[in-house]
Amino acid sequence: MRNIKAIFYDVKEYDKEFFRKYGKDYNIEMKFLKEKLNEETVDLSKGYEVVCAFTNDTINKNVIDMMAENGVKLLAMRCAGFNNVSLKDINDRFKVVRVPAYSPYAIAEYTVGMILALNRKIHKAYVRTREGNFSINGFMGFDLYKKTVGIIGAGKIAQILIKILKGFGTRVIAYDPYPNEKVAKELGFEFVDLDTLYKESDIISLNCPLTKETKYIINRESMNKMKDGVMIVNTGRGMLIDSIDLIEALKDKKIGSAALDVYEEEEEYFFEDMSNKVIEDDILGRLLSFHNVLITSHQAYFTEEAVEAITRTTLDNIKDFAEGKDLINEVPQN
Repeated sequence: MRNIKAIFYDVKEYDKEFFRKYGKDYNIEMKFLKEKLNEETVDLSKGYEVVCAFTNDTINKNVIDMMAENGVKLLAMRCAGFNNVSLKDINDRFKVVRVPAYSPYAIAEYTVGMILALNRKIHKAYVRTREGNFSINGFMGFDLYKKTVGIIGAGKIAQILIKILKGFGTRVIAYDPYPNEKVAKELGFEFVDLDTLYKESDIISLNCPLTKETKYIINRESMNKMKDGVMIVNTGRGMLIDSIDLIEALKDKKIGSAALDVYEEEEEYFFEDMSNKVIEDDILGRLLSFHNVLITSHQAYFTEEAVEAITRTTLDNIKDFAEGKDLINEVPQN
């Protein structure tokens, strides 16, 4: 392949390690930046044919116009989601590719881990015993056996999650706008409508993409239809849940607990070390204050296998572009 220059935004040390390791056989000149892609940093893309960005970069009209002016020909998203890219403003001035799948096992397994940790207070027990306190007061959970788990979005990740949950002896119900009854029969779960899922679930897991239809799918109205004390788990996208409504439902004890690996305004905080700074986001701060809320920093995907797959697919996407091949992971712009 011809030599091609690519600039990578929002890069952590582990990103550098993997791209340098697997990029040796590619004729790609890679520039790594810690800074996120936004209106203040987009000027740095001048002279690069490829911009590689991540899930929390800001790729709005102004950024897109400047990228096009700078001669960028390919935006390579090293993630599955692209809701942070204003596709309508690109107007075919450059191509957009993504990594549609990496390790659905990573996210499914992490979802179960969050359920277990939140239910049995494992994270709190760890902190308590390290301080020499071996009391188990306040740590009572419930058996997963025979509980009903509702899954919103029954794609690849959800199907692996369902297999794991069935091993606990749970009853699984799911909602998906395009139900695959064959898969439901094979895995032993049932498709239901949303109202039924809300009404019957002891645990609800969000495994759907963020679209116009799913934005704030969990809001005060939908939460009022749920069982008192339900657990909500979100390893999908932050804006699937209206955070203000969630706070009110937690205060009212309508929602019993919540496990959140994503947050609707996470861009400024997640993936960053904010330990010596004040959390200025009052909603995030309020969520962090609840004893029955478990928040992690968008790490459900974060396994060696997943990061390797992201790296290899991103490099292959750039290679295909450089060689003029069909872009199998291209994102349609209309």
